[in-house]
Amino acid sequence: MFDNCPHCNLKFEREPGYFYVAMFVSYGLNVLQMIAAGLLAYLITGNTTNPWLYMAVIFPAVIILSPFNYRYSRLVLLHYLTPGLNYIPEMSRDRKSSVAK
Repeated sequence: MFDNCPHCNLKFEREPGYFYVAMFVSYGLNVLQMIAAGLLAYLITGNTTNPWLYMAVIFPAVIILSPFNYRYSRLVLLHYLTPGLNYIPEMSRDRKSSVAK
């Protein structure tokens, strides 16, 4: 992940340890994905009570979706859970280069 935005030079890490909060967002995403995988397995197999089936479905789903959770938990934290963090188009390098032309 970049330290600063390549377009507007915004520093992403607002304070030391800022992205530790993203672990809680990732945990929430994991819980939702585990519930969805368990419900999907329940609906497909039709009321199976075998716990090994659910573990065989849920754990690979969590491992496969971990890169998604890593990236998008940070994005959710930056864009939706951080008040006062706004994109200012006037500061964008792309905008400055297009205005200069």
